Amino acid sequence: MTSSAPQPSGAAAPAVSSDASDRRRWFALAIVMTAAFMDLVDVTIVNIAIPSIQRDTGATFSSIQWITAGYALAFAAGLITGGRLGDIYGRKRLFLIGIAGFTVASALCGFAASPEMLVASRILQGATAALMVPQVLSIVHATFPAHERGKVFGLFGAIVGLGAVSGPLLGALLTEWNIAGLEWRPIFLINLPVGIAGLILGSKFITESKAPKALRLDLIGVALVTAGMLMLIYPLTRGEELGWPLWGYLSMAGSLALFVVLVLFERSKARRDGSPLVELSLFRVKSFAAGIAVQLTFGVGLGIFFLVWTLYMQQGLGWSALRAGTTGIPFSVAVSVAAGISVQKLVPRFGRKVLQAGALLMVAGLLLYIWESDRYGMGITSWQMALPLVVMGIGMGLIVAPLADAVLSEVPKEHSGSASGLFNTVQQMGNALGLALVSVIFFGAIGDRLTPAQVGPAFADAFEHSLWWVAGVLVAIFLLMFALPARQKQHVDGGGAADDSTAEPVAESAHEPAHESAHESAHGPADEPVLTH
Repeated sequence: MTSSAPQPSGAAAPAVSSDASDRRRWFALAIVMTAAFMDLVDVTIVNIAIPSIQRDTGATFSSIQWITAGYALAFAAGLITGGRLGDIYGRKRLFLIGIAGFTVASALCGFAASPEMLVASRILQGATAALMVPQVLSIVHATFPAHERGKVFGLFGAIVGLGAVSGPLLGALLTEWNIAGLEWRPIFLINLPVGIAGLILGSKFITESKAPKALRLDLIGVALVTAGMLMLIYPLTRGEELGWPLWGYLSMAGSLALFVVLVLFERSKARRDGSPLVELSLFRVKSFAAGIAVQLTFGVGLGIFFLVWTLYMQQGLGWSALRAGTTGIPFSVAVSVAAGISVQKLVPRFGRKVLQAGALLMVAGLLLYIWESDRYGMGITSWQMALPLVVMGIGMGLIVAPLADAVLSEVPKEHSGSASGLFNTVQQMGNALGLALVSVIFFGAIGDRLTPAQVGPAFADAFEHSLWWVAGVLVAIFLLMFALPARQKQHVDGGGAADDSTAEPVAESAHEPAHESAHESAHGPADEPVLTH
């Protein structure tokens, strides 16, 4: 009796410790998921409030473009570097710095006294999100063993899908309610209690982790990319209202020269220490090179569509933010449903044809939208928009979920992290470029000095004009997809962050519905999903 008595006691102690550890990591998961959800909602929530922001602050058309494009550009420029900083200095540390900065930037956005302050605060928000978001999946990877990640990523996918649907609706409600007379400002201020709670709880429950062999930083590469994109995007946003001055053309030409310098520098950086911002050898893989072109072009198309769609409904048709927000629900639901079905049922059977069918469906939805807008004019209703939006949503869902796997399927395993980070960065750059092109495609078609009676029809015509451009972009995407693998390999090297000792952890964000769960279901729980912003 006496010899057996200590045994239960000794066995119980590890169980208690194990239970405490188990609770701790699930708390950590909830915290990082909440941060990713906050970032996702912040992106989708802003577009719906743009007309209200413009009315309240007197922002010019170029300013409202920069409110969205500035965030995307800052996020893209810092995404890969944010992931590497976490590997070097600790994922927990960078996550807490990122969430603290994101919360401060949200407060600055909410209390912005001018359009210029709001744009600057949004750029800061994007930069701090680039520190926070890449740590999310790295923390999950370090916290949960491989056999549990399938369940975790499935949950993550559901949360992200919810964010994609709820963001525009939440933005519409907060704007419409006009809480304390603050109008659009609560869409940013809502981040404050969430961010503060994440900072306090994250410091307590998240376990620190680093990469044993982290890649070095490439700050010169980041500077070249950022400068090149600014030299291209700034003239596009200002050119229309300034009458397309000579310096704008010189700046855009200079951006191309700067990108050539970037390529030369990255080659030198790869030879010198093997840590370039852009791993140029990846572009020797035909499917990856074509896939990056697809991702960039897709980002351009989406950047154009979502901003002009919001302006058309609220400023053109005169709808409230709430009506515009609820009109988009069928689209969001269609994307989420189609994304899940595409990876689980369709892609294993039909391969790349599923993605190409998605592009053609989006074109069909756009053409139907153009026809309805022309037929019904200013009297068009939300119900009449539902059909083209559902068709477009199904098409988009067929693309966004399997695209990462198709693009990364032939990438060598040692470059999987770099390829994933570049894949996500390129979409953000495409999005920023698309938002900048709105000046040319949409505002350029409206004209100046409109009477109040002319505004609605002018916005409707410009909307139809923009949709033709987006349809053309999607036709180009359809053709580029012929370079993707006809069938994806059973095992995809580029799907996740490889072991810390061999690859750069994935630098991702989380802004496409059902992408995460779709990736996991296609490759099993050992694979980490590639998330897109």
